[in-house]
Amino acid sequence: MSTSELKARLEQSIHQHRDEYIAISKDIHAHPETGNNEYYAHGLLTALLAKNGFKVTSNVAGHETAFYAVKESGKPGPTIAYLAEYDALIDIGHACGHNIIGVTSIAAAIALSETLAQTGGKVVVLGTPAEEGGLRGKGGPNGNVKARFVEHGFLKDVDAAMMVHPGGKTQLTGPFLANNHLYFHFYGKPSHAGSSPHKGVNALDALVLLYNGISVLRQQLPDGVRVHGIITNGGQAPNVIPEYASAHYYIRAETREAVEAEGVAIATGTTVRIEHQVGPRDFNINHTLNSLFLEEFTAVGEQVDLRQKEGKGSTDVGDISHAVPTAHPSIKIGPDDLIGHTVAFREAANSEQGYEALVTGAVVLANAGLRLLTEPALLQEAKEEFAGRKTSPHVDRTLTGAAAE
Repeated sequence: MSTSELKARLEQSIHQHRDEYIAISKDIHAHPETGNNEYYAHGLLTALLAKNGFKVTSNVAGHETAFYAVKESGKPGPTIAYLAEYDALIDIGHACGHNIIGVTSIAAAIALSETLAQTGGKVVVLGTPAEEGGLRGKGGPNGNVKARFVEHGFLKDVDAAMMVHPGGKTQLTGPFLANNHLYFHFYGKPSHAGSSPHKGVNALDALVLLYNGISVLRQQLPDGVRVHGIITNGGQAPNVIPEYASAHYYIRAETREAVEAEGVAIATGTTVRIEHQVGPRDFNINHTLNSLFLEEFTAVGEQVDLRQKEGKGSTDVGDISHAVPTAHPSIKIGPDDLIGHTVAFREAANSEQGYEALVTGAVVLANAGLRLLTEPALLQEAKEEFAGRKTSPHVDRTLTGAAAE
């Protein structure tokens, strides 16, 4: 069977089951669960995979709602991994479209697995919870759960990994910032704020001074560094001098090394107790995979915006990208100015356009996976670029200002 015939088979499979995939995505959207609490979404997604012949193992990499699913051909060949995210944000729900991400990856994996008899190799789905953040000690803020998958060896046999993220534009994988966390804990002495304020030591005052100091410091930080945070505890009552106050800060930069240096700089000279937690790594962009996705998006009629993203966030997919060649493009689900982590994004993730993007994204992911399974030279190029042995010829024609003109 030719590649074009296999592609037609992939697309037919996805469209044949589109109503089921959309229904599951809608169900997850209607039942938002925060990081490491995604039991409902986990159940829906693992049941879907098991029904389609995948061997599913849950509670992996130290996370109850994480899973590893694999379907093998029994013949030698590459291993293609799809990354599934399915957690929601606190209070605002699926305002980052993870209800779409998880189902898109699984729909692609199922379709691709149906061609393994012809292609050989394996298809893997990594069910990774808490990308948006989880309980301390269970992946921590901003998740970093994918780093646990790397540490537990789930990427050691994977040749390439991929997912598609919803957004305001269809774009190729761009830069993401590394992200570390600082927790500040101030301790004072309580007292009655009305009758005996002079007998108290105000922990909140100390925290406010820190907050304002960091705000002033920001103007002196180098390009590409972001520092932002919230007060997580400012006291219990206005008439009690706060004996404890705390804050949580993100420190983002272009590389893991820069993040750690900034963390030390901000911490210098304080007497407060500070906790430091390593977050996601920066993203190791693979231009060979970007070129592949440009071709596959174009083939299904998607208009790809080749300009650099206006802003940079962080994702624990960055940890995967330092383990294997990885793609993390985005697909349009709403207006160009759609901003993540907003009510507008949450509504777009439950819209007709959002679900059309789910189906289209699944087709693109499946087709990209098929080409990596059937084109050894293409996969080798991606792996050599990842290993630093060669510069991809695609660098100059993806994600450049010239290409956007």
